[in-house]
Amino acid sequence: MSEPAAGDRAPGMAVLFLRHLSSIAFLFRETLRWMIVKPFQGKPLRVKAAIAQMEEVGVKSLPIVFLVSFVIGIILVLQSAYQLEKFGALTYAASLAGVALTREMAPLLTAIVLAGRVSAAFTAELGTMLVTEEITALEVMAISPVAYLVVPRFIAMIVMLPCLTVLADAVGMLGGYAVGTTAIGIRSALYIQNTIDSLLIKDILTGLVKSVVFAGIIAMVGCYMAFVVRGGAEGVGRATMISVVASLICIILADCLFTTIFYLFL
Repeated sequence: MSEPAAGDRAPGMAVLFLRHLSSIAFLFRETLRWMIVKPFQGKPLRVKAAIAQMEEVGVKSLPIVFLVSFVIGIILVLQSAYQLEKFGALTYAASLAGVALTREMAPLLTAIVLAGRVSAAFTAELGTMLVTEEITALEVMAISPVAYLVVPRFIAMIVMLPCLTVLADAVGMLGGYAVGTTAIGIRSALYIQNTIDSLLIKDILTGLVKSVVFAGIIAMVGCYMAFVVRGGAEGVGRATMISVVASLICIILADCLFTTIFYLFL
């Protein structure tokens, strides 16, 4: 039997993509239903499980988020100063770094760090449960896998990623301040004043809106890929790899979309 031509494979890939997209949308709808509607119908949320996931997702991610944010703050100020020095506007490096961090770099890089760490963990944990038929056992006991497994992880991501983004903003600005006042020679008071003057509430809010969207992407993709695992341990590894790659691609595409919207309308 001959292999299908490249032109024949393209529609098949498009159909497969749309099928996965619709399945993720269905999982998202079910997650919202169990998180918002079902508690009013006598199905309480697993608050303790959500708090445990918040610790796993947020608290244990703090060191790497702080490290990445601090270094990015340093890099932004140094690169900005390199160009601004040509125009005699060296002090504006603080303003540029502050706006770039809050609107773009802090939410994006924090999401990328968590996509690599958390999305993989979600897929590996739930995928292993699927392979070992623990999820089937939940269904036999009339326990919804979405309510029991997905909702606590979704809540943890939605709560913790914006919090980590705010902390990343602060740590990134601290890194920029450290290098700006030492290596570049901007006066401390001037650096702080320029940063405060340049930042607007909408700059911080746009970053937080992005972080909420990124959190939903990471949680949904990570959990969905676990539910479509096939082929035992090898399948779990493959699904984990796809989960991280898909999360990163979706985060970057969403960031591009929201950056365009915010630029045009805000």
